[in-house]
Amino acid sequence: MKTKEDVFARMKRILVDDFEIDEAAISLDANLYQELGLDSIDAVDLVVKLREITGKKISPEAFKSVRTVGHVIDEVYALVA
Repeated sequence: MKTKEDVFARMKRILVDDFEIDEAAISLDANLYQELGLDSIDAVDLVVKLREITGKKISPEAFKSVRTVGHVIDEVYALVA
């Protein structure tokens, strides 16, 4: 994953495949909880998936502040860049 676009594409695949979210609903501005319907358990599962693809530990503190897909992309990109 070299660019934010790569991270976004991977994130989309995870949300569609693992969380059964309609791909059309996924945008950088989409709220994870209100618009995409993730709950706190889903958020933990998402962190685990992201850790698997990045090979990096993701701080729960960093993830508490994320609300949108774009925020997640920024956090993950910061880890892999």
